[in-house]
Amino acid sequence: MTQRFDAIVVGAGQAGPPLAGRLTAAGRTVAVVERSLVGGTCVNYGCIPTKTLVASAHAAHVARRGAEYGVGTADVTVDMAKVKARKDRIMLGDRHSVEDWINGMPGCTLIRGHARFVGPKTLRIDDDQTIEAEEIFLNVGGRAVVPDIPGLADVDFLTNVGILELDTVPEHLVIIGGSYIALEFAQMYRRFGAAVTVVEKGHRLTSREDEDVSAAIKDILEGEGITVVLGADAMRITRTDSGFALTPREGATPIAGSHLLVATGRRPNTDDLGLAAAGVQTDERGHVLVDDQLRTTVEGIWAMGDCNGRGAFTHTSYNDFEIVAANLLDNEPRRVSDRIPTYALYIDPPLGRAGLTEAQVRESGRKALVGKRPMTRVGRAVEKGETQGFMKVVVDAETEEILGAAILGVGGDEVIHGILDTMSARAPYTTLTHTVHIHPTVSELVPTMLEELTPLQ
Repeated sequence: MTQRFDAIVVGAGQAGPPLAGRLTAAGRTVAVVERSLVGGTCVNYGCIPTKTLVASAHAAHVARRGAEYGVGTADVTVDMAKVKARKDRIMLGDRHSVEDWINGMPGCTLIRGHARFVGPKTLRIDDDQTIEAEEIFLNVGGRAVVPDIPGLADVDFLTNVGILELDTVPEHLVIIGGSYIALEFAQMYRRFGAAVTVVEKGHRLTSREDEDVSAAIKDILEGEGITVVLGADAMRITRTDSGFALTPREGATPIAGSHLLVATGRRPNTDDLGLAAAGVQTDERGHVLVDDQLRTTVEGIWAMGDCNGRGAFTHTSYNDFEIVAANLLDNEPRRVSDRIPTYALYIDPPLGRAGLTEAQVRESGRKALVGKRPMTRVGRAVEKGETQGFMKVVVDAETEEILGAAILGVGGDEVIHGILDTMSARAPYTTLTHTVHIHPTVSELVPTMLEELTPLQ
């Protein structure tokens, strides 16, 4: 027997539950289908557990630096089992909160199982239950990419999921990948006490960032004793008695490791949804094709979050929910193209990013101004003993609107929001220079930086 609902949400990640809440509040019956863990990547494998681990790693790092601040400390030790227990407690609390929220929605039914399309309005759950609705919302997320590296299948390797289950500190953690997830785990486990080597096939870390940002990130990591190997364009792996050996390129010395983390990107969970049966089209990478209001190629089906390729962050997934709800329920024509790209890299100090990079602005050919200030010239950073990194902003020379910014430094993930809000309001940069900021803060030096703009060459 087919069970009918007004709407079906496939996936209980960041966009699914709030959309179910809005739909049920509007009087619609909703089924939320989840084949794995409620809360999606963010709650279970991403933001919540990793930032909890980052906090523990930061505590160990600060404790080791105690003498710099005139504070005596004994030898710092890390009890990884307790670190993991803290992470699990916080993560499970969030997961259970989302479960309680969904189960408490009047008119909402949480269905456990794997949903696959058998038609544009019909889904089968694990081959024993069929549901249908006029409106279907995909929020199925993504998973780690496993690259085709000779010998990788012959060794036990970790992804961002498996590494969260470690309750001991690795002797030598080797990480394949040089982008955001890879670098967060690299610094984290180095601070826990592991030897860490990052192996990246490209010629710099975080390749989507400007070269000066990438270089500064590399300096920060190497300053903590992390080994960075670049240009690893012919990797191969062999099993050894003590673990494995990774050869980064022809003729290079093998790197012996005890644990291997693969962090080379993400792919959408769209390959086992039966999308063809519904007529939903995807691109060459498997992302569901959507328009500016997140409608797929089939009327009555939307795609939100990582699976649509329009953003790979919790905040973009949640904004997808807001866009869908605004158009569907509020008669408010919000669009994906309205949002400004923004994100953070949670190494310490963090990188906060908004808008275009300096390289992108230069490629656009527009006249622009650039400002840059090292954190050594930020009083609050000096007082805190956290002077690594710099701030940078790029401004349109004609409109005076801010085009993009990078804050690599203490509080960078928070400081960036003042710039982001100004960009969102399409206000000139002078809005910030004419505003009184609190002293002493990191944010107060953003206006100073903007008063020192020079032409972008």
